Amino acid sequence: MTEKSRCNWCLSSDKMIHYHDTFWGTPLHDERELFAKLVLDMNQAGLSWNTILNKQENFYAAFDDFEIEKVAQYDEAKFDELMQNAGIIRNKLKVRAAINNAQRVLEIQQEFGAFETYIWSFTDGKVCQHHITDESEVPATDSLSDRVSKDMKKRGFKFVGSTVVYAYLQAIGVINDHAEYCFRQRELLD
Repeated sequence: MTEKSRCNWCLSSDKMIHYHDTFWGTPLHDERELFAKLVLDMNQAGLSWNTILNKQENFYAAFDDFEIEKVAQYDEAKFDELMQNAGIIRNKLKVRAAINNAQRVLEIQQEFGAFETYIWSFTDGKVCQHHITDESEVPATDSLSDRVSKDMKKRGFKFVGSTVVYAYLQAIGVINDHAEYCFRQRELLD
């Protein structure tokens, strides 16, 4: 059996390889998972993805499996509890942003019928197929992430700068940034 070619960024651990092979760049439409990935990506700001991936199970446990309605109703007691949880990133602004963003997702669901309808509306439901030959070509932002970020900020979302949004769009498969030599790039072509 020959070894599969993968994006170089994932080769640091078995956990990263599993994430790359199974989740990253796969078009996602599940409401709860779309919210979970948003919270995880905003928590990555200033940190490595490996750090977040290693704490991912703790995040799911701490944030009630990312049930949007529950997170949206978190009070100060729950905020204080989260701030004591060493298993997650205990950044006050990020924890408050997660609660705020759950409330914003509920508003989006009211307006659009679903959060996924809103997120995927920016590309008319299509995956942006980037053809990356060298991973150094992958931008930190682009015009799409700028547009989504601007709209989300206008709607009151927090921690959704263009860099965070670009990483989020990659993670949920709106953008396919798997390198051309990576087996997943071919699997995820429309």
